[in-house]
Amino acid sequence: PEQKQKIIGGTFIDIFEVEFKRITDLHGRCDFLLHRTLYPDVIESISYKGPNATINTHHNVGGLPARMKPKLIEPLRELFKDEVFKLGMAMAIDEFSVWHHSSSSPGLAIRILGEATAEQVAILQHAD
Repeated sequence: PEQKQKIIGGTFIDIFEVEFKRITDLHGRCDFLLHRTLYPDVIESISYKGPNATINTHHNVGGLPARMKPKLIEPLRELFKDEVFKLGMAMAIDEFSVWHHSSSSPGLAIRILGEATAEQVAILQHAD
């Protein structure tokens, strides 16, 4: 899974760079990237006691490469999932949006043993 996480992280950056250029070309600028990093992602990705203490890295923890210009905004970075759900409900966001589990998350590929094919991803999205 760790090797797959690193591949997904690299792919995320590659796709983001293409989209960043497209948005910048279209609108003249793109100053921010709003990301949904949650605290469990941070806990699992950052080692406080050496390299063996890392549970697994996440594509969305660690910031953007220095060559990338937009400022990273992570307003939920210090919250757990249950706190995010409570916050969404307190903000009167519709229940479906608050409780909906994104089926496009890179985390889906991690849960598939071996190569993540389109067919396997579709099965997992349906099950999720």
